[in-house]
Amino acid sequence: MKNNFDYIIVGSGAAGLTTALTLRNAGNVAIFTKKNPSDSSTNLAQGGMAAMIGGGDRADWHIEDTMKSGDFHNKKKAVSLLVKNSREALNWLKKQGVLFDKKPSLEAGHRLPRIFHTTDFTGADIEKTLLKKISGNKNIKTFKNSLAIDLIVKENNCEGVFVLTEDNKIVPFFAKAIILATGGSGQVYQWTTNPEVATGDGVAIASRSRVKISDLEFVQFHPTAFKGSTSPLFLLSERLRGEGAKLVDKKGNRFVDELLPRDELTRAIFEKQKSSEVYLTMSHLDKKEIIKKLPNIYKRLKTYGYDLTKDRVPITPAAHYQCGGVVTDLNGKTSIKNLFAVGEVARTGVHGANRLASNSLLEGVVFGKRVGEFLKKIQKSKEQKPACRQAGQKFQFKSQKFKLDQTNINTIKKFKIDIQKTMWEKVGIVRCKSEMLEALKQFEGCKKQIGDIKEKTGISLQLIEVLNLVEIALQITQAALNRPKSLGAHYLGRIN
Repeated sequence: MKNNFDYIIVGSGAAGLTTALTLRNAGNVAIFTKKNPSDSSTNLAQGGMAAMIGGGDRADWHIEDTMKSGDFHNKKKAVSLLVKNSREALNWLKKQGVLFDKKPSLEAGHRLPRIFHTTDFTGADIEKTLLKKISGNKNIKTFKNSLAIDLIVKENNCEGVFVLTEDNKIVPFFAKAIILATGGSGQVYQWTTNPEVATGDGVAIASRSRVKISDLEFVQFHPTAFKGSTSPLFLLSERLRGEGAKLVDKKGNRFVDELLPRDELTRAIFEKQKSSEVYLTMSHLDKKEIIKKLPNIYKRLKTYGYDLTKDRVPITPAAHYQCGGVVTDLNGKTSIKNLFAVGEVARTGVHGANRLASNSLLEGVVFGKRVGEFLKKIQKSKEQKPACRQAGQKFQFKSQKFKLDQTNINTIKKFKIDIQKTMWEKVGIVRCKSEMLEALKQFEGCKKQIGDIKEKTGISLQLIEVLNLVEIALQITQAALNRPKSLGAHYLGRIN
């Protein structure tokens, strides 16, 4: 198996695929994805992509809206770069074959319509289009069912990554640059809109190599997920409220401005849920327009027994987006040489303490293109040297098979459930110091026990995922404890 490439990208969402396509003529690119390439948060993104294209809009307005939503914890240079490249990002996606609606829509936190959709499953359309482009390129090779488990770092230089491959072997892969595009960590919570693969892998492996990480306390909870019995929950897009959906209590009374920033709206719903179920209703709107604009959401809710055009649909907040992550500069560079990060795994400073609706797909494309262009520039200037290894050289991990017995598999499943439940109850929407300290102690104990299992039985996909989950749980909890005052999505209900 070939294990030397020019570029390695870990993850197959919009950010990773955009980076790969930008690099397609610059060398050989390997994409590692731990399940199927389409298993990503991008594929579940119903909202559209924000873009400032004129028509009465202004760049400084989009910047202000983003800064306000982020509670002014954002880095303004990063926000400005995002907004000023939004038109180019939209046009680039159109050139790839993504068919956007002609007119933009309104979403919460935006002062005017600037959100471009395909259907009400915009992320899936973008993912499908970019994957099709990837599949037709001979310079890009995709490895499915391949989990990156650790970085290969020597003297603060990232040379490659250890991968648990599809045939259950650990294999080292090397490249001139490693790009983390692993997405977020929503699966650390009991209730989330994130896919099962979102277990914080990128932050966890970066943390194990002492890469700088920041702002993990800012976990965004989406205010409106369908209240189901199993996670991940079906997201009810921001667009519904942008089109006029109302939020009501069990008596049918409105209790909040539906277009508040996500963190404020989430807390209002969370508080109301203490005394009443909360519902989303569009029954006051034109039925034909609802079905025309929201066909997929309408059909999906039908399978749950609800008619979006006339029923009150039960909703609840759910963990949705990781605003912090691996610290990068505006070119995706991290604190370790030749390691880059892009998309939700990266903390560029764009989102601050709370992400503005529909800026995530935009960030993935803008910074995916930017990282790719920067790497091409480095290649031309010969500042970057490939990290090659001789055949037969010994590595920290040998390629071998590992197996867990059923007892340990069940133990690992229990650890996962316990971590998710504790994060939801003690490090969730509203937090307090004493509960977070209890959670921290629990996670430290979990990490030790999981480490003991690893030493005795070796590595498996299930074990690595739960090890990553407990690592991200520890990081989020400690970051939250380190911030004694509420800010954005980090909200302290009481001091102790």
